[in-house]
Amino acid sequence: MENKTARFTVLLDPSKKQAFEQLCASQDLTPSQVVRQLIRGYLEQHGVSYGQSEPTKNPKVKV
Repeated sequence: MENKTARFTVLLDPSKKQAFEQLCASQDLTPSQVVRQLIRGYLEQHGVSYGQSEPTKNPKVKV
């Protein structure tokens, strides 16, 4: 797990937010946990490494 955290704000319509929160709760996960999983998967899918150093960019991917 990451040592430090940063805030990431996402705007979406209230009905999607409510559906997302209900689905997360039904799976005993917080929305933040799910968003972190999605971001890690997206970075891995596109070959972008992350961690202690600066992110390594895949030449084909704009971050």
